[in-house]
Amino acid sequence: MDYNEQMKNRVKRIEGQLRGILKMMEEEKDCHEVIAQLSATRTAIDRTIGLVVSTNLVKCVQNANEQDEKCTKELIQDAVNLLVKSR
Repeated sequence: MDYNEQMKNRVKRIEGQLRGILKMMEEEKDCHEVIAQLSATRTAIDRTIGLVVSTNLVKCVQNANEQDEKCTKELIQDAVNLLVKSR
């Protein structure tokens, strides 16, 4: 799968958030502030997972043989399983 710049930029942004959280911990910031940032990072990761899975699903379905309905159903089920597994 090709990972586009949008996906890579999201991961880079998450990486920056994690570095910021570590700095907050080292500076002994308030627990509530740290938890808020961790929660925001988790949300960003969840949305990135959704983007990667949905992009992959679209490409797989487009490449699937249109007459093979069973194959298409399996692709969709695989995508749903990836999303469930990520939680």
